[in-house]
Amino acid sequence: MPTSKLVQRFSLLIVGTFCILAPVAGYLKIGLPPVIIIGGSAFIGFFFWYFTYLKKPTNPSVILPLFVLTVAALQIHIVEEYLTGFGPAMSRLFNIPWTEQGFVIVFALVGPTLYTLTTLGLYYRVPVAGFIAWFIFIGPGFAEFTHFIFPLLQPNLEPENLSAITQVINGTEIANMPNYYYKSTGQYYFSGMWTALLPMIPGTYAIYRLTRDHLRNK
Repeated sequence: MPTSKLVQRFSLLIVGTFCILAPVAGYLKIGLPPVIIIGGSAFIGFFFWYFTYLKKPTNPSVILPLFVLTVAALQIHIVEEYLTGFGPAMSRLFNIPWTEQGFVIVFALVGPTLYTLTTLGLYYRVPVAGFIAWFIFIGPGFAEFTHFIFPLLQPNLEPENLSAITQVINGTEIANMPNYYYKSTGQYYFSGMWTALLPMIPGTYAIYRLTRDHLRNK
């Protein structure tokens, strides 16, 4: 069933506000990397959502299983990131104030709450829920390949020191920042890399499947 013009405009307002405020908040709280990661995923997700879901929501029987599989795989991936210090590792890599507590609040507490509400929204074909699904498919889904690039990047903080370090960054103390720099450790690994493919598989397939179905229906 096509979405009414009024609901479309209201949804565009909500999603547009998110695409602006989320990267800005990330930049003010942490730094430039969240703007690139969150902002980039939001922009690309907005593009796909606008042309495939906004005007005529995808059948829940198609998009809902893809979304559930992606976020389930994502939560497994986040367990590895938590156990290996992803937030502090990113802080050391980019010299940004990303604490372990901040990582847990966003990805282990707020995230699952949002995903649960999104499943309900997808079932009832709520347009904003479709955007969140596309945002997950693009960002935590497909973009997880960046984990395979991070070991090659030289950390901003003590790249030759193999020990975890604690340092104050922009007024925030970041404790136990591990070093995953390949040239220093001799091991090709970064926090979360072992399970990065898990959300990528259903996320990438979702992008392909939903785009293909949209083009066929069109």
